Amino acid sequence: MVFLLWGLLAGRGAFAQPLDLPLPGVASPAGAAEAEAVTLSMHNRKIVTFRSELLGDTPAERVQLAQTALQGALAGKGQGVVTRTPLGDSVRFEVDGQTVFFLVTGDVGRPRPEGLLDATSREVMQRLQTAVQEAREMQDPMRLAKGFAYAAGATVLAFLLARFILVARRRVTNRWYAWLDQRQSADPAASLVGAYHEHAQVAGRMTVSALAWVLLLMLLDAWVTYVLHQFAWTRPWAERSTAWLLGMVQQIAVAMIEAVPGLIVAVLIFVIARTVSRANALFLERVERGDTRLSWLDADTAVPTRRLSNFVIWLFALAMAYPYLPGADTEAFKALSVIAGLMLSLGASSVVGQALSGLSLMYSRSLRVGEYVKIGETEGTVTTLGMFTTKVHTGMGEEVSLPNTVIFNQPIRNFSRLVSDGRFMLQTVVTIGYATPWRQVHAMLLEAARRTAGVAAEPLPYVVQTALSDFYVEYRLCAQSNKHAPARRAEVMNLLHANIQDVFNENGVQIMSPHYMADPPEPQVVPPGPWASHPKRPQDAA
Repeated sequence: MVFLLWGLLAGRGAFAQPLDLPLPGVASPAGAAEAEAVTLSMHNRKIVTFRSELLGDTPAERVQLAQTALQGALAGKGQGVVTRTPLGDSVRFEVDGQTVFFLVTGDVGRPRPEGLLDATSREVMQRLQTAVQEAREMQDPMRLAKGFAYAAGATVLAFLLARFILVARRRVTNRWYAWLDQRQSADPAASLVGAYHEHAQVAGRMTVSALAWVLLLMLLDAWVTYVLHQFAWTRPWAERSTAWLLGMVQQIAVAMIEAVPGLIVAVLIFVIARTVSRANALFLERVERGDTRLSWLDADTAVPTRRLSNFVIWLFALAMAYPYLPGADTEAFKALSVIAGLMLSLGASSVVGQALSGLSLMYSRSLRVGEYVKIGETEGTVTTLGMFTTKVHTGMGEEVSLPNTVIFNQPIRNFSRLVSDGRFMLQTVVTIGYATPWRQVHAMLLEAARRTAGVAAEPLPYVVQTALSDFYVEYRLCAQSNKHAPARRAEVMNLLHANIQDVFNENGVQIMSPHYMADPPEPQVVPPGPWASHPKRPQDAA
């Protein structure tokens, strides 16, 4: 309200000269005439545009003369009666009997069809009559006071309606939540609402909020338009505001209607792509399960093949549907596509390398889910073989995620590939001095393997001497796990190492690996005794 009052006081009796905007139905002249055109305006309302000289006066001088004449005519106490008088190739305009300006044929543009001057003069007369009435209205204190009263009442009403819309939005959202909770509690297993409860809540809240904001924007536009209409100085703005809103709504509606055929074609393309990808997935799932056998495709490569083929199908569908998407032919959409492509090309190099490494691992069949492997310093069971990372459970209560590029550049030791039925290889190394007969070491290692419950009796475990070092011999025990072995290889290795220590202690043979240099005066072995005794607690010692 303060802003409107300031605008009214600053604009009383002012005549503006904005940039030229041609009148409706008037052809704009070409060349220098259009550049010299000047518009006569009064209180933000455009009246007429002068484009030619008259009796030696330029369009700018004609505007100044018309402004002076209008000020003189409005200074009187007349009724503001506007008349026009055709005079051959010109039309004279008067206010309360005083001539204010002339409209000539040169002001309506060239070439000039017959009757254009008369039609243009009628439109100019209507605008001049409206401007004169608004000028008289601005000089009426009662009319200004009434306008402020109406604007204040509209402001209060708009505020109350806005509060009502916000409260209604909250209540409708709460009722929607209550209805969903009631449906879910009634039959949580079979109800479709129960399966998508959270998604339904979000969708309902967003829909209600969108409707509320649309109503608030419409209310704001109606309030602004009504308030501006109450004052002569701001009334042209209100008329342009309404026209702009209607024009925007019309453009949006026309754009939506024109986009419907393209959207239908795009939806059909995506439906066909979904059908094809679903059929492709079902076929390759049969290959993965072993129901269908192909000479060029096995169960291990069926999963990456399904992913690649589905990606190609959807990429082809997107390329086919792109021209039919709304706004695909606009410069903004093209610029966005270029920016997105540039960002992907600059930032996705490592991602592409990870994906290619993952595909290489899948198609080379180096790893399979469930196999026990050692990659670098990581040893465990493969649980996930993804496009970008491979996850390994080490058996120590941890999960290690290895980037596929790291795996691709390192040797992989697979302890399950040469063993069937989900078993795995067991290997351990001990170093014993040359004073101990190698046959005795072989026998002790085989005895430790026999005592371990997770070691298979068939095929028989065996021992190989892998190195004759300066101070010791390196013995490696090789065996396979049986069906009763724990699922984690670390548990079997723990039992095997415990039995090796027991057998060597029983036979008085010390294990000095891996830094064996000389035999000590006495063998470093654990004497027989209660090896499983628990440590004393502080209260027991007291």
